[in-house]
Amino acid sequence: MKGSLSITETIDHLFRHEYGKIVSVLTRIFGMHNLELAEDIVHDTLLKALEQWRFSGMPENPSAWFYKVAKNKAIDVIRREKRHRKFAADVAPLLQSEYTLVPTIKELFNENEVQDDVLRMMFACCQPAIPSESQVALILKTLCGFSIEEIAKAFLTNPETINKRLYRARQQFREGEVKFEIPQPHQLEARLENVLTALYLLFNEGYNSTSNDQLVRKDLVVEASRLCFLLTQNKITDSPKVNALLSLMLFHASRINTRLDDQHNILLLADQDRTQWDRDLIEAGVRYFEKSMQEEPYNFYQLQAGIALQHAVAPSFEHTDWSTILALYTIICSLFPSPVAFLNRAIVLAQIDGPLCGIEEINNLPGKEKLSTYYLLPATLGDLYLRAGNKEEAKKNLLQALSLTHAPAEKKLLQSKLEQCEG
Repeated sequence: MKGSLSITETIDHLFRHEYGKIVSVLTRIFGMHNLELAEDIVHDTLLKALEQWRFSGMPENPSAWFYKVAKNKAIDVIRREKRHRKFAADVAPLLQSEYTLVPTIKELFNENEVQDDVLRMMFACCQPAIPSESQVALILKTLCGFSIEEIAKAFLTNPETINKRLYRARQQFREGEVKFEIPQPHQLEARLENVLTALYLLFNEGYNSTSNDQLVRKDLVVEASRLCFLLTQNKITDSPKVNALLSLMLFHASRINTRLDDQHNILLLADQDRTQWDRDLIEAGVRYFEKSMQEEPYNFYQLQAGIALQHAVAPSFEHTDWSTILALYTIICSLFPSPVAFLNRAIVLAQIDGPLCGIEEINNLPGKEKLSTYYLLPATLGDLYLRAGNKEEAKKNLLQALSLTHAPAEKKLLQSKLEQCEG
């Protein structure tokens, strides 16, 4: 039983870490229009591993076995279907002859080629014509190996909805409307923006899940960080903006284990045990943050990372450099104005000048009506009114916040504050 569990865990680990790489390199060979064929080969390889390893045990190098079997399956498919199916135009001539078929496949499975293919797949999934919700679903499916059910669960929807999103996105692949390439320099900035937005959404959904019973989804956090790290490893995509986003992810990830207590209650920043924050991640975050500071004017991710840095290096909540954080939020509100940015600035103001100042700022918030379904607006007001001693207004706002969130951990936190209103 122990041996079977070990094999299952190993295969699951391999699947999570190698699925996206192998699908990407096979798509490079078969073409974007044959993405589903690439995915079928990886699934067949997984099933063969499950079947064979249960009887003969795990090979000495499971990862190498996985690649070898997938590679051989690809060669078999090409030999069988090369007269009936169109493959990627730039490599198709090399797949026709037995003299060039095997060397070509071997070269394309080279580690450096595979890393570039993952980047190409990332850009393909984030084509501007594909809706953002479908972009994230595509990344989770093709690069992270998530099942349809897992994606549906992550976004609190049903598998049919996810299937429809993926089908519509893949229709563009099948019709040849999406190129499997790293964009040319003159297109790179705009296309990279889409990729970073998708990774930022993916990370945020993992760090503070809005559509799952679990407030924290570490698997999403790890996958978003891994893909962002990959962007820093290619000289074409290793930009200040990419480094800034990675540093932001690392600063947040450093305290992820302290966000909930043993009973899954939310621990706010002031209540977290800072000795449990991951110092290695903070140090790595600082390195990437320094790399990001090569470009002016500062971008959105640099400013966010700068705020996260102040929290990460503060010896305590009380000794946080709130003035610097306020200055950074003021710049964000100026360069990238949004109601959420103004709300965050108001929270910092309340920390510096007291809750009444924060309440006044929030009541005059630009674009406040756009946050009518954003639970953190009434939740923040409720907390500030509570701190100011106005329990009636606090209760009214906390009850409104309670009606706007589905996350059990957030509901428990609001309930605990409501109990303070009764005291």
